[in-house]
Amino acid sequence: MRVPKKERQQLLNRLLEVDPFLTDEDIARHFSVSVQTVRLDRLECGIPELRERLKSVASQHMQETVKSLQTEEIFGEIIDIELDNKALSIFDVTEDHVFKRNGIARGHHLFAQANSLAVAVLDDDLALTVRTSLHFSKPVKAGDRVIARAIVRQETLKNKSTVVDVISTVENEPVFSGEFLMYRTTRKGG
Repeated sequence: MRVPKKERQQLLNRLLEVDPFLTDEDIARHFSVSVQTVRLDRLECGIPELRERLKSVASQHMQETVKSLQTEEIFGEIIDIELDNKALSIFDVTEDHVFKRNGIARGHHLFAQANSLAVAVLDDDLALTVRTSLHFSKPVKAGDRVIARAIVRQETLKNKSTVVDVISTVENEPVFSGEFLMYRTTRKGG
């Protein structure tokens, strides 16, 4: 049964509050309407497209929060960050990021997203990657959206290092995981 337009638009606002990562296609499937209908609803409600919504929020938050990197040094787009706790970024894979022969994303792009997130999540002016342990679990292709989540797991006061775990997923399926041992110039809380 189709939801009336006004009600659908109200539900659209609530839906995006719960999950801001939904694409127009995801929303269209959710409401069983066309993508064009979703786009018209967004326009009438003053809701920008996904990329613009995320860029606006992320850019403002990033400039106020991240200490260890400049915005242009980050690979992917950081969407949410709590320094010394957790962070989230997205990376949309295009044809420029894949091998021409097989269409699979080059691993250094997935690593770059995860590594820049591991650096950015630390509340320090200087954070450097000392060592990593990486696992690629599933190929990523052009058109995929990679969502990377970083969790600051442990800190070693003796050598000013912190362990950050990063898991990257495509449509909730793990594609990459990494454990990053990070050097920092200051200790948390000190």
